Amino acid sequence: MSQDSAPLIGMVAGEASGDFLGAHLIAALRKRLPKARFAGIGGPGMEAAGFDAWFPMERLAVRGYAEVLRHYAGIVSIRRKLARRMLQERPALFIGIDAPDFNISLETSLKKQGVRTMHYVSPSVWAWRGGRMRTISRAVDRMLVLFPFEEELYRRRGVPVTYVGHPLADVIPDADQTASAREQLRILSGQSVVTLLPGSRQSELKYMAATFIRTAKLIAMRRHGIRFLVPLVSRETREIFETALYAEEAESLPLTILFGHSRDAISAADAVLVASGTATLETGLYRKPMVIAYRMAETSWRIMSRMRYQPWVGLPNIIAGEFLVPELLQQDATPENLAQAMINSLTDPVVRRRLPEKLAAIHRLLKQNTAERAADAVLQCMN
Repeated sequence: MSQDSAPLIGMVAGEASGDFLGAHLIAALRKRLPKARFAGIGGPGMEAAGFDAWFPMERLAVRGYAEVLRHYAGIVSIRRKLARRMLQERPALFIGIDAPDFNISLETSLKKQGVRTMHYVSPSVWAWRGGRMRTISRAVDRMLVLFPFEEELYRRRGVPVTYVGHPLADVIPDADQTASAREQLRILSGQSVVTLLPGSRQSELKYMAATFIRTAKLIAMRRHGIRFLVPLVSRETREIFETALYAEEAESLPLTILFGHSRDAISAADAVLVASGTATLETGLYRKPMVIAYRMAETSWRIMSRMRYQPWVGLPNIIAGEFLVPELLQQDATPENLAQAMINSLTDPVVRRRLPEKLAAIHRLLKQNTAERAADAVLQCMN
């Protein structure tokens, strides 16, 4: 494709982690295709990189079967309208960024109509719903995967695949940033810092906020001198968390709510309580002790539990193939259990010595100059 042409590249990201991936990919592609246009569904990071968002990303940021069912009609309507507009404008390539329940169906429809398609971030076919592989093979011209063990899974099924590493491993520094982060956040000398990451979606906060706050209350009762940091991604999630804070009568907690600044909050932490998802990997790349917690609608949990293929849900544990860090899920994710696990993470000398070494090995494995590798794959797919 000529460097002087102005192709349209369609994209859909459904949540904050996808927006991050999309923004970095757009920046890398602009170096090669300065006149390219990018449009579809994306968040603030992608928009700052010059992306034209046709629909708000927040409409797709729903997790769990019960929650999706409540929003199903609206999501299907968006997908239908988006497909129609993509077919009218005929992008040179459509890239679905994660959000597989939305994107794979859309990719299938577009590919049938002659639009080249790529999916960036493999669905967790190695964890559950392995039957998806057949659907994926019909939906995409190429799959971009973030983890090395995923590449062989797709090769065995004949799906064109490229391992690109994870962009978080490129942007998170190897050197310890704790002191500078604490200085930036004005943490007092000698304070222990616990960062709470209850999720980026509104639906996650509704299930996790009260549990995280009750856990913080228990930790504060048992350990003096703790400062809690809570970075939240939007005004809506902040309102949900603050409402829970008042409902739990926890206004006196030594707790600071941050608008964004999640990496500073992780970097400053002695330990992190984190909802399952990309934030577990981010915490691992900063080499911080963590406890992974998750709760969802009971119906969703029962369905997903039956479909699990392996014992781990946190990305550091999945990549390592062992329980590097504790996972407390659904009924086990009680404030009492979480508080005890967090205190263990703060005080266990073996954990604090050995865990950073194992997390550093994961960092080295995933550091692959991801955006440039992904951009190379995109250009190959477009030519």
